[in-house]
Order: sequence, then structure tokens, then C-alpha cells
Amino acid sequence: MSTLLIHHPDYAWLQELGLREDNAGVYNGNWRGGGQVITSYCPANNEPIARIRQASMEDYEETIKEAKEAWKMWAEIPAPKRGEIVRKIGLALREKIRVLGKLVSLEMGKILVEGIGEVQEFVDICDYAAGLSRMIGGPVLPSERPGHALIEQWNPLGLVGIITAFNFPVAVFGWNNAIALITGNVCIWKGAPTTSLVTIAVTKIIAKVLEDNDLPGAICSMTCGGADIGTAMAKDTRVNLLSFTGSTQVGKQVALMVQERFGKSLLELGGNNAIIAFEDADLSLVLPSALFAAVGTAGQRCTSVRRLFLHESIHEEVVQRLKGAYSQIRVGNPWDRNILYGPLHTKQAVSMFVRAVEEIKKQGGTVVYGGKVMDHPGNYVEPTIVTGLAHDAPIVHEETFAPILYIFKFKNEQEVFAWNNEVKQGLSSSIFTKDLGRIFRWIGYNLVCFEHLYKFDVMSDCVHGGEKHTGGGRESGSDAWKQYMRRSTCTINYSTDLPLAQGIKFE
Repeated sequence: MSTLLIHHPDYAWLQELGLREDNAGVYNGNWRGGGQVITSYCPANNEPIARIRQASMEDYEETIKEAKEAWKMWAEIPAPKRGEIVRKIGLALREKIRVLGKLVSLEMGKILVEGIGEVQEFVDICDYAAGLSRMIGGPVLPSERPGHALIEQWNPLGLVGIITAFNFPVAVFGWNNAIALITGNVCIWKGAPTTSLVTIAVTKIIAKVLEDNDLPGAICSMTCGGADIGTAMAKDTRVNLLSFTGSTQVGKQVALMVQERFGKSLLELGGNNAIIAFEDADLSLVLPSALFAAVGTAGQRCTSVRRLFLHESIHEEVVQRLKGAYSQIRVGNPWDRNILYGPLHTKQAVSMFVRAVEEIKKQGGTVVYGGKVMDHPGNYVEPTIVTGLAHDAPIVHEETFAPILYIFKFKNEQEVFAWNNEVKQGLSSSIFTKDLGRIFRWIGYNLVCFEHLYKFDVMSDCVHGGEKHTGGGRESGSDAWKQYMRRSTCTINYSTDLPLAQGIKFE
């Protein structure tokens, strides 16, 4: 066994986040952990970073009880006061943004600017939630009965379970946590086992804010663990909403377990996203957009672009220029400021990449760039460009969580819109054109199966989620708060009579 990185002088900064050689993986107001001990590894070199003692089922049970008890107090606090606590959480994250972003790079593998940017997403949603805490409410509606009014009342659900994936170990929790808190809920978080140190570091920052404000730590509880903890959360009737981010395959299992108890779930699952560039597209925008969308986070975003549709008149030029851009990508340790491309997250992901390339060739595809495992310490693969496949080839319709870009040639708008929509996932799509009529046809009924529709863009600060096999959940946007609350329509009779609706007489 190699020496843990946390003992190396180059990684002494980990202690600034309260991390050490052995870390408790449960927080419910107290730090504990009676389950299996796991080791977290750095994907850039596969060296061990530190150890975590995960939650046992006894730890989980105790944490649920503590969280439910904390909710009784938290729900009574006025929403603007809850918003003030969330604002302070954002400030605490700002103070640690660089060192926490560096940990994301070390443990997840994304480049430093993306790691810092992910923490910034949590900061931003805290700012948004703080303002939102003063605006939540329902309308007062007219009644057909004289002397009556209808009031739409929104109340918290109670306990929100949050299960997050390895690829966004900070931001996705933040989207859920900030909105859940200001709407009067408490949270229990299970991060991905392979990014447990990030989960612990974020929880320590939040716990300090709660402690400084004399609030129960169990308001933001945490249980590191594997499938056993995740299954317990999905089946637990005490978890009033379960937010799950991960693969479509696992998401289906989670949805069934939650639905079996008639619970509520918020699912953010797989994507199979596309860019469409027409003959009038500005290639100075298409090329950098396609490059980052396909290669950013080494293709491990749910919003990563897998399919690039090029009009036949620009196909060859774009392919050649994109190959040139790929050849200039700087590869290395993701926490190095000059690096643009880091490793895949695990050795298993590298094996999946290799199998995908083999399958691409079997199905008639041509690898025009990349396609190999790199001779580099860690889990590095070459960013890959593929041509020659049919638009409906089986491998194209799968979500391969790796930097593989399929490029297709199309003739007309009707054809490419149909190709864009034929996949099972429905997360995001982008279009590059100057044709105003085409833009409005694009955002109309043609794209009803996709949530994010972009023109000249590949990322967006908006509600996040998607349709079809992406799960239907919505996080972070203008009305996402409604998923964390329950609505009651209250009828108030302020008269001295008792009229019935629809003119009914019962005398």
C-alpha cells in the first residue's frame, strides 16, 4: 500500500478542510461512523488519499431520527431567517472556494477551474435561495361562492434525502440543499463513495455555520455509504423526498423503490446531448463550443455532448478543424492551472471506454482521432472523435460516460431534428444558425422532448433536469422550489352563510 497522499507535504492543504488520515463518514450533529472503512483514490495517479469509515445501518437509523427531530425546530423558523443561514453557508463556501475546488480536482479528477467553478455553483445557488426565501408563496384566488376566498398554501415536506454522483460532488448537492433548506426542510446527504472526502469537507463547512448559529447539526446530515444506504433511503417512508442523481439504470431502480411506498422522487439521470450546426453557422463559435462540450470534465457530464450533427456543406471542414483543436489539448494533473483535460474517474471507466471503442468499430464507425488509453499515470484516455456511424447505431443511443464524440452529416432541417429527438434521453441540445424561422421551429414542438434548448451555447444558468430517460426532475430554477414543498388549497368562509358550489341546493 502506498503512503497516503494526505501525509505528503504537497497535499498538506487537505488539512485546511479538516481532513485527516482517517475520517468519520457520518454527521448528524456529531461525527461518527461504524461501517466499512474505504480508501479514496486520486484518479490522476491512482494513489490513495485518505480513509473514510462509512455509515452502518445503525448510524443511518440514528441519523434519520436526529434529522426528523431537528426538522421540528427548523420548520418553525421564518423562511427569510432560514435564508439568512443559507446566505452564511454561501459565504463560508466562498472562503474555502479555492482549496475545496482543489479537492474536487484531486478526488474527482476534473480540472482546477472546473473544480472551483463547481463550488461557485453552490455559492450562487445560496445567493439565489437567500433571495427566494422572501418570495415563496401562493396566490389568493377568487371563489365562485360569495363570502369565500381560496388561499394556496405551501408547506415544507420534512426530510429531503439527497444522493449525488461522483461527477458533480459539490454542485448537485448545493442545488438541492439550498432550496430544500429555505423551504423549511432538513436534509440527509449520501455522496458518491468515490468522492467521500469532498462530501465530508463540504459537510464540515456547513456544520460550522449551523454550530455558530446555535442550530442542530442534523439539519444538514450526512451518511457516507454504498448501495445499502442508498436503498435504505429509497425505501424509507420517513424520507419525504428523495433526490437522486446518477445513471438511468440505477435511477429506474430508485424510482420503483420510492414509488412502491408512494413517495416523492426527483430524478436527474442520463443525457445524450447534441449540437446541430447548419450551413450558416459561425464556425468560430461552433468549434470551441463543441470542443468544451465534448471534452470538458473528460466527457463525464450529464450535459456532455455525445453527438455533433454537421450540415453536409461544412462537415469536412469542421471535422478537420476539430481534429486540430483536439491535438492542442493540454493533458496532465487536473489541479495544474495550465491543464485543460484530466483523467476519467476510475479504472472501471477506462475499461468502459475501451469496450465502447471496440463496439464502435464493430458497428462500422471510424476513429478519426484518439481512441486509445494514454501512456500516463492514472486513468487517462485520449479524447476521441468518431465518424461513419449511422445516426441510429446502437452505440450512439447509449450514454457512454467518456470523451467520445460522434459526428454525423445531415442534409436538411427536418432530417436532423428527427435524429436529434430519436434518443431515449432528453436533457439538452444546441443549435447554431442565423435563420430566425429555424430558431423558432427549434424551440417549438420539434423539441418538446428536451429540457435545455440552446442557441450558440452549450451551458446555461437555469433550471436543471430533463425529460424521458433523464428522469423528469427539476433542480435549481425559478419554480424548482415547489418540488420541495406540498401545496394545500385552503377555502376560507368569512361570511355567516354556507353556500354550496355549482349552485347546489341541499335543503
